[in-house]
Amino acid sequence: MQNYKRIFLAAAVTLAFSAGAAAETLKMGIEAAYPPFNNKDASGNVVGFDKEIGDALCAKMKVECTVVTSDWDGIIPALNAKKFDFLISSMSITDERKQVVDFTDPYYSNKLQFIAPKNVDFKTDKASLKGKVIGAQRSTLAGIWLDKEINEDGMEKNISISLYDTQENAYLDLTSGRLDGILADKYANYEWLKTEAGRAYEFKGDPVEESDKIGIAVRKGDTIRARLNLALKEIVEDGTYKKINDKYFPFSIY
Repeated sequence: MQNYKRIFLAAAVTLAFSAGAAAETLKMGIEAAYPPFNNKDASGNVVGFDKEIGDALCAKMKVECTVVTSDWDGIIPALNAKKFDFLISSMSITDERKQVVDFTDPYYSNKLQFIAPKNVDFKTDKASLKGKVIGAQRSTLAGIWLDKEINEDGMEKNISISLYDTQENAYLDLTSGRLDGILADKYANYEWLKTEAGRAYEFKGDPVEESDKIGIAVRKGDTIRARLNLALKEIVEDGTYKKINDKYFPFSIY
């Protein structure tokens, strides 16, 4: 009888441990308005490169993950308010952001480049931008770059900058003729240029920024950062990352 009790107790402990491990769930924060990296399909499901990388990381960490969407302007405050556990939404690693959140190792590299109508001679040096209206998404590296390179240079009276809550709204104003050009992540622009609306536009000039590194944000001091870094290393080494990359781009963005 005593042996049965021991076996039952051991089984109960094992079951409790297994249930506890299986019960771990994490929430990943995503804007869901920045294709091809993150957006919603016709059924309202969050899809895109960021989502698939996040799912792959969760699989490696052996946790269940759900998506929580957030407007871009409030996405870092939402992370710090514990509305989700990590933020995987094509966020550039900047010194200013590192003051309020921690970042993982970069999971892709980005460039900033202008787009404008194909039939327009659009030069990207500051002198040639005088008199033009340039659009960008608010609180992105593109918006920050324009503010630093244009506004702080004392040229704000000659170059107008329009900032938008989403990248899609910036594209809408470009096609409506309210913008002369847009500065944005090269790979987001690359995707949009393939659309029906984007076919009349093209990249202009060379990238103005080529060292943009994109990371996953976590709350300050959160140990999940180390787990995400290990999982990222594993999906790169086993080819999972490449499969996701190749689904969206005919070149490596890692």
